[in-house]
Amino acid sequence: MKIKINLREIYPYYKNDIWVEVEEELAIEMRQFELYESAYILRRYRNRAYFSLDREDGIEQEAQDSSISPEELVMQKAANEELYAALCKLPDKWGRRIYAHYVLGLSKVAIARAEKMDESTVRKSIERGLKQLARLLKTEQES
Repeated sequence: MKIKINLREIYPYYKNDIWVEVEEELAIEMRQFELYESAYILRRYRNRAYFSLDREDGIEQEAQDSSISPEELVMQKAANEELYAALCKLPDKWGRRIYAHYVLGLSKVAIARAEKMDESTVRKSIERGLKQLARLLKTEQES
C-alpha cells in the first residue's frame, strides 16, 4: 500500500508542498524515527543534559548548518566559474596573489615570503587586482 508524504516537512530547502507516494514500510520507519527523535529531545530536556560536540574546531556548527538546495548549488557553481574566469583575465601575479590570499587563505606576509618580495608590494598588488577584478565582473554582468 502507498502512503503520501510531504517532502517540505522533511527537507528544509523545499518552499512548496511536494507530495510523493512511498511504500507503507518506509512511511512507518520515517514515523518511528520521528517518535524516537522527539523522545530523545524530551529525555534530554528532562535530564537537563545539554551536551556539545563543539571543540572549537567547528564540528557543531557544521552539523547544524542546513544543507543548501540544488538551485543554490547551481548558482554557487556558476558564480565560482565566473569568478575564476575573471581571475584568469587578470595579470598572472595579481591573479595568483588574490587566489593565494582569498581562496587558499594565506596571509599577505606569507605570500611575500614565498615570492621573496616586500609585503607592501604584495598588498598593493592584491588591492589593484581586486579593483580590476571588480571592473571585470561588473562588465560581465552588464553584457
